[in-house]
Amino acid sequence: MQLQQYEAIIYDMDGVLTDSEPIWKVAMEDVFASVGCTLTREDFQKTVGLRIDEVVRYWFHVAPWENASAEMVEKMIIDRMVELLTAQATPLPGVIASLEFFKAKGFKIGLATSSYEVLINTILKTLGIKHYFDTVHSAEFELFGKPHPAVYLSAAKQLGIDPRKCLVVEDSLNGIISGKAARMTVICVPEKTHIKDPRLILADAEFEDLNQVITYFQQHP
Repeated sequence: MQLQQYEAIIYDMDGVLTDSEPIWKVAMEDVFASVGCTLTREDFQKTVGLRIDEVVRYWFHVAPWENASAEMVEKMIIDRMVELLTAQATPLPGVIASLEFFKAKGFKIGLATSSYEVLINTILKTLGIKHYFDTVHSAEFELFGKPHPAVYLSAAKQLGIDPRKCLVVEDSLNGIISGKAARMTVICVPEKTHIKDPRLILADAEFEDLNQVITYFQQHP
């Protein structure tokens, strides 16, 4: 990979910009327990990278509960996430530096995530980074979430950049599949609380954190 090959970088959000995956697990564990569904944080490993409506539907099918609709549970989880993220969200190592780096190189910068718009706004405001992004797009507005490529293709279209000229930063297998299906070059920065998935090798490159990504492209202009 040479930096000059690309014109845009599109970030995933959860597990890339902030360490929100453990917060998702807390929120889901709290809400599912409140409706009598005793799922654990280990169980939620199976649904990483999916939209929250898809997660709730999956668990309603696998371990159905009573006295609350899937839509009610989804809203409860979102409300809990807003509360937790506002209190706890901080940028992961290299996030601010990488945004500054790519902005200085004249890159268009996008965000493409399975998270809902209310959570995107919460995280961008809490981290103070909204001004870096030329476009922000949620799979909430697509027929299909990741691993379908729609969210990345829409983000590239909004940026006005050919998908093949886009870099993607992802942390999960579903996200990597989504970016690759969109014909983008995918950088994987694995989320640290997940069990390491050997299938992440599907990414074009893997780095420990975004600081390493900066170092790599400084050496491969």
